[in-house]
Parts: sequence; structure tokens; C-alpha cells
Amino acid sequence: MAVIALWYLAVGGGRAVDLPPAQRVTLDVKAYVASEMDALERAARELQAAAPPPDADGWSAAADPIAVRRMRASWGRMRAAYEHIEAAITVLFPETDVAIDARYEAFAEAGIDREPFDGRGVTGMHAIERVLWADEIPAAVRAFEASLREGSVYVPAAFPADARQAAGFRDGLVQRMIDDVASMRREFRPLALDPAAAYRGVVASMREQSEKVDLAATAEEESRYAQRTLADMRANLEGGAVIFGCFRPWLHAEGHAALADTIDGRLRRLQARYATLPGDALPAVPEGWNPDAPTPAHQASPYGALRAELLAESDPDREGSLAAMMVRAGQAIGVEVR
Repeated sequence: MAVIALWYLAVGGGRAVDLPPAQRVTLDVKAYVASEMDALERAARELQAAAPPPDADGWSAAADPIAVRRMRASWGRMRAAYEHIEAAITVLFPETDVAIDARYEAFAEAGIDREPFDGRGVTGMHAIERVLWADEIPAAVRAFEASLREGSVYVPAAFPADARQAAGFRDGLVQRMIDDVASMRREFRPLALDPAAAYRGVVASMREQSEKVDLAATAEEESRYAQRTLADMRANLEGGAVIFGCFRPWLHAEGHAALADTIDGRLRRLQARYATLPGDALPAVPEGWNPDAPTPAHQASPYGALRAELLAESDPDREGSLAAMMVRAGQAIGVEVR
């Protein structure tokens, strides 16, 4: 966390150990969030720069494989940066969170988006993802999204087909993402961060790990076009672990070092569990899966086993779960987690 040390020097030149615990947490978390916001905007600009120049036939993965690979790589870096800090900033920027991170169905009530490249209607990371992986979207995802438009027009995902659409993608959809992130960064700089809100966000992100897995069963998972929701979860957990680490000195100061160490160990164990799973996609959902009554075979499948483990760890009412311990740690420093 070299960025945190630099933050302290820039703010006042004092030693971090001399700061009251709450102030130290605030500076630590703010430094980390600011650094990941920088990475988020940088990746978005790299994606825009990698977009092919608009021409008559647009672009696609088949016709422009190098450019598409570069854009997809930039998208992955953008996604990871946001997942690292989502828990801390969602409560601060709820409207921006919708604009840059909402899934397709969240925009459905606003009407049909007939121009998916122009930066209006469906926007953000998943709108960009939907274009970049237009040729690899699972059939279940296409069916789910088409069902949202039952009885009306559905605009399937596609690469830009002409110069207008290619320009719209680069200068409309991606530029909107850049503008939203840049605006968020500007607003964040002078903001007085509430450490309690940041801590609640970390606990909430732990609870959401199991929700992310459950959504895969209905083709509603987050990064479903790129099939990299597991990578989202890894990044989300990684960011949550860093932010929780910012609270360790406070817990130590209050005499709860053992609890902090136990939580750290459980977070590392869950990270190691994710590392045992290959690739960036969640394990396949077993055919005929019923979340309310999974069969023994389904429970034993990679998907079923992961879901069961996350359900147990993310339940704040389950004695000994990771979520329950994090709630208890919050109470130890005066942070009530609902």
C-alpha cells in the first residue's frame, strides 16, 4: 500500500501511527479508492484509444481481431478497478453507479434502446461489454434479455456495422463512460469520506458474493457477455480485503487484534478458494438446477459447492460465518452494520 504512505506525506508529512484510528482509516480508504478511480479512468481511455477508426463496414472481432482483443483487455482492467472499490463508493455516488455499472435489465423500464452505441439509454461498462463480446454471448443470456422485451422490439447485441455506429461507440458510449468516471473522480477529491459507510459497504459486498453466483442460474449475472463474473468476484473480494485491512489498526487499538486476524485469514481462504477455480467464468450451472431444492449431485457440482460455501460465509446470522465476524468487528469499533 505504497500509495497510502504517499498520501500521508502529501497531506501533512506526519507519521501514520500518530493519527487517531478513525482518521487513519479515512485516509487509507480514500487513498485506495482514489488510486483505483485513476486506474478505472485510465483503462476507459485506453479502451477508447484502441477502438478502430470508423469506416464504412464498422468493426468486429473477425475483421479487427487485434483491436478487439485490446479493447477487451482494457475493459477487463476497467472492470477490475471498479470492482475493487464498488463497496466503498456505491453509497456515495448511487446515480453514477447506475450509469456505469447497471445491467441491461435495469434500463428496461426506460424503453427500447434502439441505438446501443450512442451513450444514451443503456450505458456503462456492461453496455460496452455487450458490444465487445457480441459474438460470444451465451444463448441463455440472449433469451433472458429478449424476454424483457416480450411483445415489443428487442435489439440484439451486435458490433458496429457502419461508420456512424463505430463513431457512436467510440465517441458516444465509451466517452459517456469516461465522462461519468471523470465526474465521479472530481467529486470524490474534496469529499469527506465516512469510514462507517465504507465498512458497511465491505460487509455488504461479502453478502453479495452469493447473490452473484445465484444470478448465474437465471442468466442475470453481472459480466455475462464476457463470461467473467468469477473475475468480478475475485476483484471485489480483493478490494474488500484491502479496505478491511485499513480498519485493522483501529481494531488493534480497541483490543480486537485476534478478531481482525481471524477475518483476514478467512478472507485469504476465500481468495484461495476462488483461485482453485479455472478461468474467469463461474462454474457451469447444472442442467435442471433448482436453488430451493438442489439434488445431491447438483450440490456436489463445482457450481453447487461454491454456492453452498458462499451462502454459509455471507450469512450474517450464521454463527461463525465471515459476514457475522465482520459485523462483530464493526460493532467493536462502533459501526453498526444492518
